Amino acid sequence: MFRNPVIPYAIIAIIGVVAVIIISYVGVNQREAIENPEDVQESETIEDPEEIYKNECASCHGDDLSGDSAPELQEVGERLSEDEIETIINEGTDGGMPGGLVDAEEAQQLAEWLSEQQ
Repeated sequence: MFRNPVIPYAIIAIIGVVAVIIISYVGVNQREAIENPEDVQESETIEDPEEIYKNECASCHGDDLSGDSAPELQEVGERLSEDEIETIINEGTDGGMPGGLVDAEEAQQLAEWLSEQQ
């Protein structure tokens, strides 16, 4: 029996079109996730203030609050109130600490934890 030589090319073309549709659908979802990063960050809120500190602050203030390239925080609760600490976390300082490294809820948790360091 005689086989049609176009059939394999037609099958390959159909598979290619289906692959392009699937890849396009995945790409649209990724674009939406990139355009709306607040949706992703809301689910990633860390509840433990020590974990927040390790992730965001320890690289400058040291793992044990001893201060590497930034001021030590071991007794920060004696020098500053919880509100003052939270203001510094949110707004930063003129001396080099940037503000806004954590969201407001995490800043409040971190300030409360740091104010207990006496």
